[in-house]
Amino acid sequence: MSSRLCLHTITTKPWPIETAIDAYAAAGIGGISVWRDALDGRSIPDTGRRIREAGLTIVSYVRGGFFAALEAEGRAAAIDENKRVIDEAAALGAPLVVLVCGAAVGQSLEESRRQIRAGIEAVLPHARERGVKLAIEPLHPMYADTRSAIVTLGQANGLVEAVADDHLGVAVDVYHVWWDPALAAEIARCGDRILAFHVCDWRSPTRDLLNDRGLMGEGCIPIRQIRRLVEKAGFAGFIEVEIFSTEYWAMDQHVFLDRIVDAYKHHV
Repeated sequence: MSSRLCLHTITTKPWPIETAIDAYAAAGIGGISVWRDALDGRSIPDTGRRIREAGLTIVSYVRGGFFAALEAEGRAAAIDENKRVIDEAAALGAPLVVLVCGAAVGQSLEESRRQIRAGIEAVLPHARERGVKLAIEPLHPMYADTRSAIVTLGQANGLVEAVADDHLGVAVDVYHVWWDPALAAEIARCGDRILAFHVCDWRSPTRDLLNDRGLMGEGCIPIRQIRRLVEKAGFAGFIEVEIFSTEYWAMDQHVFLDRIVDAYKHHV
């Protein structure tokens, strides 16, 4: 039942990655998506081996992006940083880097989008050489100030189509796209370009726009409906639970993990 279930290390943020690996494997979870901060002070290749030896599949490495900047120096630095992220993903054994594309206060969203395309095009040859794919994750419009100028799946699709590289696709996160009236059509438009599918829930009312995501079934997102849409489009990969929650980070993480598995079984 949980073979397609994947957890992001940020979901159980209080745990060091070693504890997360052991606990996920013991719970019968199939995959893990690793956030960069979880590898601080560790050998990346050794951590990758430990994950695989535990029987977990490394699904993605999170996160790259943040290409937009007011100054050319900042944009060049972002390109260099993304190449390092790609190298880290390859060393870990992750097939995919998720991109949170960025935006810059002081310039138009259109200009940020142009810079995002230029940045992605600059790093794609390196990604191809390292055998790592890149997934553009559109974010909810509430993050358009600094986190991402790509705020709809339509914009992500348009960028992927314009760049036209088989190492570039999209990540569909229900938290960011559930509200979109064009969602069904845009998921169908994705086709086999869906490289990742993230789930959680939107609490109502939401107490914090960043760190109050809910467990699946706690909110108003039609998760199963969206899952059917991505699977109809051809997606058959891992279903990744990505929850930012100060409430859940404060509780016993073993109890939280049990609740995640239960919510996945009943609401995804």
